[in-house]
Amino acid sequence: MNMVMSVLLRFIYPPPPSLFVTAMSVISAASLANAGIAEIKGKHMQYSKFWNNNNIGSNNSQKSSSSSSAKRAKLSTKTGMLIAYTPALLASVASFGIFPNEGFRFLLVNSALTIHFFKRLFEVLFIHKYSSVMYLDVAIPISLSYFISTSTMIYAQHLTLGFPEPPLDLKDAGISMFLMGISGNLYHHYLLSKLREQGDKGYKIPKGGLFDLVICPHYLFEILGFIGISCISQTLYAFSFTLGTTIYLMGRSYATRKWYLTKFQDFPKNIKALIPFVL
Repeated sequence: MNMVMSVLLRFIYPPPPSLFVTAMSVISAASLANAGIAEIKGKHMQYSKFWNNNNIGSNNSQKSSSSSSAKRAKLSTKTGMLIAYTPALLASVASFGIFPNEGFRFLLVNSALTIHFFKRLFEVLFIHKYSSVMYLDVAIPISLSYFISTSTMIYAQHLTLGFPEPPLDLKDAGISMFLMGISGNLYHHYLLSKLREQGDKGYKIPKGGLFDLVICPHYLFEILGFIGISCISQTLYAFSFTLGTTIYLMGRSYATRKWYLTKFQDFPKNIKALIPFVL
């Protein structure tokens, strides 16, 4: 155990004297990993095409589902995703004023989070094309999750003030991975958006970029972006959150490939879910 800690402390800050951050490190990793396992088992988030597809059943179940859904506040998916991402962006922007003069690493982490959520809102407004609805009682928990995880990552970074830097400085590698991840994610989201003409609600097999090798290159680059943020941050919480996010997106990639296999008879079997030639 001491050997493991000595290795970890070569590239992360010592765990902060905060029960909240320590608990959130465990909760974030566990809850996201559990969500990824749920995706593999077919239990999907209630805003995805997979969830809508799985809720097509018998007449009785459809009537029950329709009756229940009628009582829930509906939003356009675009509005729902704006609600999901905006508080996290506001938290990262506000932190520049709440924690001024925290040093270069803090500035990099906060800037990366701000860019990440600004990009997400930009994509919602100008790139993504949506064909379904989202429920308010789904949008709000997602929004809270993003807000809490972003605020916790920033607060965990704040707690490192005064601590000695980790012996292995991963900032430069982190910046490179973050920029590569966010650029690759944006590019493949753009390719996805070009699959649909205005008013088209159908699904097609994506092509171009890394889509010829994996069905979810946008998730692959999102994982790379979060690894980049973790390397810039070098806090236990950042790495725990990234671990959970990676497992979640692996599960979602598996579910996505399975969905395409069931929907398209001509889906190429050699296309992997997330990692070219491997997974």
